[in-house]
Amino acid sequence: MVLSELHKGDKAEIIKVHADKALKDRLTSFGVMRGETLFVKGCSLAKQTMEIEVGSTLIALRADEAGKIEVEQIDH
Repeated sequence: MVLSELHKGDKAEIIKVHADKALKDRLTSFGVMRGETLFVKGCSLAKQTMEIEVGSTLIALRADEAGKIEVEQIDH
């Protein structure tokens, strides 16, 4: 499953980031890396952007970026 499939309030563990080096480096600088847990804080109406929390960092991602992050959902 990928991050863009999750909804507000969902929690997941990052399995793998399938992105080019530039995007992968940018996401890593925000703490988005394998093994980390994230929380979906919100999504825009058309689900074009998502706000996620990794650790104490809030990150806004476009839908195409979120689609490159493989996750495993964690039950609440």
